[in-house]
Amino acid sequence: MRLARAVGLMRGLRGRVAAAVAALVAVHGAYAAQGATDPGATYACKGWVYLTLDTGSMRDAPLIADILNRHKVRATFFLASEKTIHGDHSLDLSWAPYWRSRAAEGHRFGSHTFDHVYLREGRAGQIPVGGFMARPQFGEAAGKDQVWNAGELCRELRRVDQRFREMTGQGLDPIWRAPGGKAPVVAMEAAAGCGFRHVHWADAGFLGDELPSDKFPNDRLLAQALSRIRSGDILMAHLGIWSRKDPFAPMLDPLIAGLRKKGLCFATLDHHPDYRR
Repeated sequence: MRLARAVGLMRGLRGRVAAAVAALVAVHGAYAAQGATDPGATYACKGWVYLTLDTGSMRDAPLIADILNRHKVRATFFLASEKTIHGDHSLDLSWAPYWRSRAAEGHRFGSHTFDHVYLREGRAGQIPVGGFMARPQFGEAAGKDQVWNAGELCRELRRVDQRFREMTGQGLDPIWRAPGGKAPVVAMEAAAGCGFRHVHWADAGFLGDELPSDKFPNDRLLAQALSRIRSGDILMAHLGIWSRKDPFAPMLDPLIAGLRKKGLCFATLDHHPDYRR
């Protein structure tokens, strides 16, 4: 009887272990199913980092796409309709082939506000409760301060989703990043109310491509990133920065290789514990 009971307990334990493993695979999706390895790596991952890319001037967009493809890294892009080096805007239909290709490759996408709108708190008594200041960088109201409420911010975030659907046939993930990486609490709460969770800039993950290249050359930024980035960090760069003389984008190649050498693998934000859908 005791032997039979022991056998029964072991079978039950195996069943519970199998169920737990199945649940883990369901939570982590393809990464867990592959044995927790980066699609571009040949080793088990010791930790995870999350590369994010904001639109910017799009000067380096083709190069970055090539680097990501060669390393088989999937990133999360935050999209705004910003002026590009070609004189058009990054969410014009002329960029549809670029975004369709990135979507087909398995990258993820969030809103960066359509007109690259900078958000800040208003002075007490000068704006209604629930309001905040907004200054679009592009579009019909470029450079003009406006008072926005939750509805106006939600419409702005959804404009990106609508255009992206027109270009690729798929929608955005329920995430956004404010231009400049920050927004007043009231704006973040408003965006959360319409389904968009804010993704901040992180000190460790700021790769420095907005800094002047004469004072912060690429080799310095690369060494800094490799020394301080740790598992769980959200990395942040752009598809082109107007003001930087020497583009940082070529450094993504040794950066990815160096982080992988440290045992860090890359995932999109839908696998991040704070942004998992």
